[in-house]
Amino acid sequence: PVMKTMLRFAIPMIVGNLLQQCYNVADTLIVGRFLGANALAAVGSSYTLMTFLTSVLLGLCMGSGAVFSIRFGQRDTEGLKEGMCTSFFLIAGITLVLNVLAFIGLDWLLVFLQVPQQIQGLMRSYLIVIFCGIFATFLYNYFASLLRAVGNSAVPLAFLAVSALLNIGLDILFIVPFHMGVAGAAWATVLSQLLSAVLCTIVGLRKY
Repeated sequence: PVMKTMLRFAIPMIVGNLLQQCYNVADTLIVGRFLGANALAAVGSSYTLMTFLTSVLLGLCMGSGAVFSIRFGQRDTEGLKEGMCTSFFLIAGITLVLNVLAFIGLDWLLVFLQVPQQIQGLMRSYLIVIFCGIFATFLYNYFASLLRAVGNSAVPLAFLAVSALLNIGLDILFIVPFHMGVAGAAWATVLSQLLSAVLCTIVGLRKY
């Protein structure tokens, strides 16, 4: 029964894509509630740039997953290992380049996006922390693509759900009692993504 099998595999992926949107939604709601309009505008304006960077990495990881699934289906263990090593170092290198360019060109990006002067400082503080966590985003998406390629879409979803809940808790903790401002919201996102990345990496390496 192809339909039943496909749905059982696809539904966790669909839910996972929705959960990934929770990071910025949680930041937006909590920042808007406790830090005011300017902070809310800074976080909301950052979302476009964050989406661009993560979409590049996500596309590369998904493309690699297609190769993994072909090699896995062919029972070509050596081909799978070669594809994993090649794609890992390639995407890691691209992640590093994007990160360096983002740091170097941050001020220019703020001008290009026509960010109002009064929120540029807040947006810069938020994005600097987010850029520090780009490698965690790469690790999660890479090993999640590997797990999905070999038929396991439930484990990445479980780790992402834990990460999303942790993000909400850390948002409240860093913003309300610790008074870390928009940087606190960014650190909550980075730390929660790092957790899901570490868990996915451990399972991917130990099992496959």
